Amino acid sequence: MQRKGKFRAKFILIPLVILFLVTAIVMWLWNAILPTVLDVKTITYWQAMGILVLSKILFGGFSGCKKGQDKHRKNLRKKFKSMSTEEREKFRKMWKQKCKNSPFH
Repeated sequence: MQRKGKFRAKFILIPLVILFLVTAIVMWLWNAILPTVLDVKTITYWQAMGILVLSKILFGGFSGCKKGQDKHRKNLRKKFKSMSTEEREKFRKMWKQKCKNSPFH
């Protein structure tokens, strides 16, 4: 039972330590480079952490949960390979139509 507790502690502590280290690196890089290059103010440690959190929200960085996407992609490839030629063409037409109607197109 004690081993399980150590694993939980590591599971929580290691990401926190990484977050605090990355925050310090962001603050150091910002304060070392940007004030001279872009004429911006220096930032505090907590502002650097806020920038990291904001970038995570806006851009979904820091990798993490992309394992499921790979599995989904493999399943789609399998499904596509098992289709007949007519089914593949129908599938392609359906996706072209969806992309055409997309607000981002």
